[in-house]
Amino acid sequence: MTTYHDQVLGSSLRTLAPAGIIIDHRLITAGDEHALFAAEASAFSNSVIQVRRASGAVRLVARKLLGNLGYAENALPKSASGAPIWPTGIVGSLAHDSRVAIAAVAKSEDVSALGIDIEPAEMLPHEMLRIIATPRERERIEQDPYQGRLLFTAKEAVYKAINPLDHVFLGHQDVEVDFASRKATVRNGRIVDLKFCISTHLVTLAFLPAM
Repeated sequence: MTTYHDQVLGSSLRTLAPAGIIIDHRLITAGDEHALFAAEASAFSNSVIQVRRASGAVRLVARKLLGNLGYAENALPKSASGAPIWPTGIVGSLAHDSRVAIAAVAKSEDVSALGIDIEPAEMLPHEMLRIIATPRERERIEQDPYQGRLLFTAKEAVYKAINPLDHVFLGHQDVEVDFASRKATVRNGRIVDLKFCISTHLVTLAFLPAM
């Protein structure tokens, strides 16, 4: 029997999302590439099979979550920025690594911005730390048990949350993460809430509650 979930990761994810946000995951499986709707598949027509498969898997997760919020099966085409186009009234985010697809969704009346990212629970290559981390973050890198890998997921999640809201490109140095306060500060002054999952994979959720 095919298993589509990582039970350890799934258990950890159930403690991650605050009220109003729902999250789920799926192990990327051969055949998931066929889950892409016609409106979605055209954006991946030139992509390698691994990308199409992961893109199908992550949309399977998202459609299940949308169904939980009362939305029928929706296509989630890729926008010009690369982010998925969500139904009106929904904010959401998709992510995957080579093994796991993950999605987070919420109603826009509850959450104004939402981003999620996932990485394997492995140390970040040392040479990447200077690219990713600000000088202050490097001073506090002992707060990241994976020496920058969790920090990387946080910055990716913040970008996914903020870009659809502010329509600005953010480099890694434009976001500063404070693990102690579970906050990230963006160069324009926005302060984003963070939640972390450390399990078989590293997952960061970045969000702004609706005003």
